[in-house]
Amino acid sequence: MMMEYRLTDRSGLILEGGGMRGVFTCGVLDNLMDRGIRFPYTIGVSAGACNGLSYMSGQRGRGKFSNIDLLEQYRYIGFKQLIFKGNIMDFDLLFHKFPEEIIPYHYDKLAACDEHFEMVTTSCHTGKACYYEEKHDPKRVIDIVKASSSLPFVAPISYVDGEPMLDGGIADSIPLRRAQELGYDNNVVILTRNKGYRKPDKPTSIPPFFYRKYPALKEAIRRRNALYNEQISLVEELEDKGKLVVLRPQKPIEVDRMERDTRKLLDLYEEGYNVAAKVEFQAEVV
Repeated sequence: MMMEYRLTDRSGLILEGGGMRGVFTCGVLDNLMDRGIRFPYTIGVSAGACNGLSYMSGQRGRGKFSNIDLLEQYRYIGFKQLIFKGNIMDFDLLFHKFPEEIIPYHYDKLAACDEHFEMVTTSCHTGKACYYEEKHDPKRVIDIVKASSSLPFVAPISYVDGEPMLDGGIADSIPLRRAQELGYDNNVVILTRNKGYRKPDKPTSIPPFFYRKYPALKEAIRRRNALYNEQISLVEELEDKGKLVVLRPQKPIEVDRMERDTRKLLDLYEEGYNVAAKVEFQAEVV
């Protein structure tokens, strides 16, 4: 069944994270690129920031290649990485070798695009979300997207402009309200979980030796589950009222955050592509 969506100058595209579940988003974005669909405003968190960056630089297939083909070749996720490099993902590969040598971002196209693109991080000092738009400085672009993807506990703190940051999903997993505050009230939200998913209704436990210097960050981590559940409830409420469009996996999710089974990842990518194909975009603005 086809769904209609009218693209206007107040349209926003919100990209949830979710680690390797973000291959669903890769599929959605590749479908949008195949049809030349662009939004005036896009915002991405964690894996959503990585995939959004490929979308904004017009690189159809880059997300799939990075998350599936290169994963099969380099096996860059796992506890081996955590033990030997202090990070469950090989950030040297993901944010240096990949974008600098193997599959560079098209920074010229990013700089030339008229649309707005923000990436979300969490400040270690305040525990609050920070929203960055950077199109012209490749090093700063990488600093921001790396910080947005730096998972608590299993990745080191990253820095943006000298400020300590962690994964944007701690403070704002689904930045719908940010889009609304900027005047974008005609939104498409890409989620990486099935409808009805909620996180456990209890605070996240934090070992006492983590983040001693950052009490506000620790509090943000503790209440992350509650905040996420509030955000997803808002999304579902507005979806039910016909006030936004949600694209999410329809089949039961078999991919976890650190998935390494490329068959499962490819299936989820293809599902994302097919889900997006069921939306008919009627553009009032380009």
